[in-house]
Amino acid sequence: MKFPLTILLLAFAPALHAISFQGTSFKAIEVPAEASTGLDGVWVLRDARGVEILCDDGIATWSRFGASGAAYAEEIASASASIRLTGGDCGLTLAYGNRQHHYWIVDYSRHELNLDGADAADGDYGCDRVQLSLRGNADAIRYYSINGRELTLDREISVEYPTLVADRDNIGFAPSTASISLPFIAGSTHVAAPLCDTRFTISGDRFLREWGEEQHVVTAEYHAIAVDAVTAARQAERDAENEQKPGGDGLGGSAPCEIEFTAATSDAAVYTEWQLSRTPDFDILDNSFNSTDCTVTFTENGTFYVRFTAANSAGTCEYTGDTYEVAVGESKLLCPNAFTPYTTPGVNDEWRVSYQSIIEFKCDIFNRWGAKMITLTDPSQGWDGKYNGKNAGPGVYYYVIRARGADGKDYNISGDINIIGSRESNYNNQQ
Repeated sequence: MKFPLTILLLAFAPALHAISFQGTSFKAIEVPAEASTGLDGVWVLRDARGVEILCDDGIATWSRFGASGAAYAEEIASASASIRLTGGDCGLTLAYGNRQHHYWIVDYSRHELNLDGADAADGDYGCDRVQLSLRGNADAIRYYSINGRELTLDREISVEYPTLVADRDNIGFAPSTASISLPFIAGSTHVAAPLCDTRFTISGDRFLREWGEEQHVVTAEYHAIAVDAVTAARQAERDAENEQKPGGDGLGGSAPCEIEFTAATSDAAVYTEWQLSRTPDFDILDNSFNSTDCTVTFTENGTFYVRFTAANSAGTCEYTGDTYEVAVGESKLLCPNAFTPYTTPGVNDEWRVSYQSIIEFKCDIFNRWGAKMITLTDPSQGWDGKYNGKNAGPGVYYYVIRARGADGKDYNISGDINIIGSRESNYNNQQ
């Protein structure tokens, strides 16, 4: 039982040459170093002057190095349990026998964050970016690997500002807060443009935050110029069983196709327009609607392209949405010659045409003596074999159809309709 206990104790034993600090009222902040740097860690001190560093293992040889790397380290103490810093950044090597540990010490007082003020402007970066100019100091804090490679310590400077985010499910925009973390700000930086008038708050940095001295600065109000939008298209559905519908899930199909186009814009959008064209590059517009919502009924055969555009009041920022493709099929019209309204309830008990993209329709049905049984004005309508509420009876009837297709085709057709059923059916004497 003693052997496993020994292993357990070793597993939780402190690492050799761990270091600690004395002579400062501020917590020393450790920043993990990437393995590729060769450093065992990076330590940030509020002010390194007069701070004593102790080797927790007891005795070590201390060497100091700079930007050239640990190969050029100079010994500063031999067989000592501690050293006292005089200020400034430096690398430290602690040697114990044939083992070495390397650290980089950052004297934060040499990199003091100072947020005096900030300004937000459009700058020369188009509509998607805003330039934030900082008055003060938030420059990069550099440190070096044991091979002299320059790296940047992340100060985690926070930039926050209200904006809008697209709500595509509800076709709109919702308030949101954009939050960005920057390793440093060298005079100015650029952030994504907000979609509403806003103020930018710059806060930092991670070290002052941990020491309870975080600073904040807020810009004057920035007036948004960026334009964004979300769009949707919804086609009115018809449940006519006798209407032929081309395959596919896209917009269009059998005319007339009624489609509602809806858009929502961000705050800076002033000019809005839905555009309709027969060409995908929209070099010629067939129609346009100066609104965010419109309903279009497509009554012609062919492929149409629809998109939404928006712009701010100055016309300097524009939005062009994805293109909706509407494919309207060619017309078709087929007429059955028989149905069974009296013998098979629910099955073939109405006479209906089979059609696609018929935009004008009139059908007159007559008995053999020329008496009109019914007039149908929509191709989705059917005849149930009744006249004045009573069964017309089995026999031959006649239809005359005048119709027009979305492709411009005219239909002038006529033919026979056979009602097949029992002679015992209750019908009037029109036959």
